[in-house]
Amino acid sequence: MSKLLTDLIEALRCLPGVGGKSAQRMAFHLLERDRERGQRLAQVLEQAMREIGNCSRCRNFSETPVCHLCSSSSRDRQVLCVVESPTELAAIEQATGYRGQYFVLLGRLSPLDGLGPEELGLDLLTERLGEGEIEEMIIATNPTVEGEATAHYLAQLARAANVRPTRLAHGVPLGGELEYVDRGTLAHAFGSRQSLD
Repeated sequence: MSKLLTDLIEALRCLPGVGGKSAQRMAFHLLERDRERGQRLAQVLEQAMREIGNCSRCRNFSETPVCHLCSSSSRDRQVLCVVESPTELAAIEQATGYRGQYFVLLGRLSPLDGLGPEELGLDLLTERLGEGEIEEMIIATNPTVEGEATAHYLAQLARAANVRPTRLAHGVPLGGELEYVDRGTLAHAFGSRQSLD
């Protein structure tokens, strides 16, 4: 196999879930049947890597210094939702009617991985909370050990700025049956049960 073909296959392996065989199949498909779209992919990929950065206000991906969500006058500036990644921001935008602002951590507290408050932009978040505009901070980190530790830290930041911290509910999914819910989820749901009024 040529060096360039080997390099193409190795480059495709950087994508999540793409192993050696999948990368080889993709490379062969592009070279055998779809060179035009392969060239288009290369152009768009190169342009995106060069031009897409992070919003200076929320840290979401953006081609401009301030993204369209932060610059929109129709968003509620009193509510801020903190998420771990742009993927979660997109999921909330697509699945809910949430109309507030966002802050993207680009990770979660994980000292073993070298991710502390500085890497998550918590100095910028503290600044935003200190502006006095935000009344509620919705903490939408994942229900993992690191996500829970991050949520606890974020709640402390919010309280220090006199902002009410709230947390997304976790537990049994709507329409789910208890016998099919995993033990960790069920234990978490049981532990965070609420009274019915």
